[in-house]
Amino acid sequence: MLTEAQTRDLLRRADAVCFDVDSTVIREEGIDELAKFCGVGDAVTEMTRKAMGGSMSFQTALSERLSIIKCSREQVNKLITDHPPQLTPGIRELVQKLQQRGVQVFLVSGGFRCIVEHVASQLCIPLQHVFANRLKFYFNGEYAGFDESQPTAQSGGKGRVISMLKEQHGFQNILMIGDGATDLEACPPASAFIGFGGNVLRPQVKEKSSWYVSSFSELSKELDKI
Repeated sequence: MLTEAQTRDLLRRADAVCFDVDSTVIREEGIDELAKFCGVGDAVTEMTRKAMGGSMSFQTALSERLSIIKCSREQVNKLITDHPPQLTPGIRELVQKLQQRGVQVFLVSGGFRCIVEHVASQLCIPLQHVFANRLKFYFNGEYAGFDESQPTAQSGGKGRVISMLKEQHGFQNILMIGDGATDLEACPPASAFIGFGGNVLRPQVKEKSSWYVSSFSELSKELDKI
């Protein structure tokens, strides 16, 4: 495992940074907010906790949670309009700093593309830099499942996305930043992992992180050292 000093150095020299979205870039878990909005919040929140803690495979947890929610296209659109995702303090500044330095920024999420695209547009991240799950709907707008072929729908999917980015762009130093087990397991192939506990502290992630931060300002300050 890298030391904290080595991880800090890699952040300063990064070609690309991949951020998890739920409970990292935004304050909430998108799937839990959708479940609350659809009136099945408690059942889904417990399953999310298990999935993020690593005690259930991600695809199983995603499939089971969505089969409880069964959201329509109209409900998803209304959620985004009535309860837009709340950005975590400091993320806008951090993304701007990275982009100003020529660092490529990606959002790699086990959440839903329709919500993550909204977040990307707020942060001026190109939509082609978004990797997330796609909900499927019937012609009448009713829930029809999710696209199981997306890498982010499977355990280890974030690592597969990072491998693909390295292959396509030739990135030498690519970092993953996130709060959960699925983020931690993306390193390797990520050059380094930075654990984020500003919204939710997950002890097993903190324990295995070479650098664990509770605010994005800590990362911005590190970039200012150059």
